[in-house]
Amino acid sequence: MASRKKVLLKVIILGDSGVGKTSLMNQYVNKRFSSQYKATIGADFLTKEVLVDDRMVTLQIWDTAGQERFQSLGVAFYRGADCCVLVYDTTAPNTFKSLESWRDEFLIQASPRDPDNFPFVVIGNKIDLENRAVTPKRAQAWCAAKNDLPHFECSAKEATKVDEAFVTIARAALQQEADTELYKEVPERVDLRRNDAARSNSGDCAC
Repeated sequence: MASRKKVLLKVIILGDSGVGKTSLMNQYVNKRFSSQYKATIGADFLTKEVLVDDRMVTLQIWDTAGQERFQSLGVAFYRGADCCVLVYDTTAPNTFKSLESWRDEFLIQASPRDPDNFPFVVIGNKIDLENRAVTPKRAQAWCAAKNDLPHFECSAKEATKVDEAFVTIARAALQQEADTELYKEVPERVDLRRNDAARSNSGDCAC
């Protein structure tokens, strides 16, 4: 029954300024899209309850600033993340090239227990625009080289594949949270036994 407790999953969205991180989050959580661009200051988050494989979980989705002057704020927000979403603009190749540094920066700042297997999901946004500059093949090749990361091409404006992408994100986050909890429990049990044994031995010595 303990496994049915309510779970809060922390998801971080990273990517260059203007790729549509806020729009993706708002489309998924609020089913709304605004064409007016407004830069995120620092970080903001929205929550949404979702059913993942018959389990109700709360997604806490953090939308972070893409501007360099705000990146120093990232450390506090990255810690404790269960999944990281890397977003690029399919019409802007430089935003795709930046994914490597965003991924590396996250791993450095968040310091996950198992960085090689930490869940990332990659989203190419703005496929509703005609001037595509990053091909699906190029993006998929990069994802394959990074431990077969899930890759989605979405449109926050038209809600294309946004829900589908976040289902994968939620599932990956839930698995990561479960693995982390399992890791936390095992050393505690071992330590308790060791402490009991140590107390017992010290008692014998006192006699």
